[in-house]
Amino acid sequence: MKLKVITGILLLLIVLIVSCQSNKGPEFDRYYSAGKLVYQNHCQNCHGENGEGLQRLMPPLTDSVFLKKNMHLLPCLVKNGFQGKITIARKDFDWQMPPANLNNIEIAQALTYITNSFGNNLGTVTFDDVSAAINKCK
Repeated sequence: MKLKVITGILLLLIVLIVSCQSNKGPEFDRYYSAGKLVYQNHCQNCHGENGEGLQRLMPPLTDSVFLKKNMHLLPCLVKNGFQGKITIARKDFDWQMPPANLNNIEIAQALTYITNSFGNNLGTVTFDDVSAAINKCK
């Protein structure tokens, strides 16, 4: 009898542990963890450790609405840089972001990290997503 109770409790614990894990899967985990390193090495100096930006000089990466609305443009902004006016989180920025010296997989990894950190939860940005977007860049 005790064995059945212990087995039942163990099965319940296993189910609880599995259900609490990320449902995004191993592909997301690989992109996200690699993206954190890419972000720390290439983006964090300007956008901040927590994506908070730098007052009116560098825009934050915490605005999920902006990120979601512009997912198709983000790879181009990273690859080619940006110069001009932009409104993020109801603040205007007139700034210049230099092109990143990153390949498409690194861009996908960084964007997966950014779009799923700092209060964002937008899923995996894949190599294919980035490649397709960059092919459409103006």
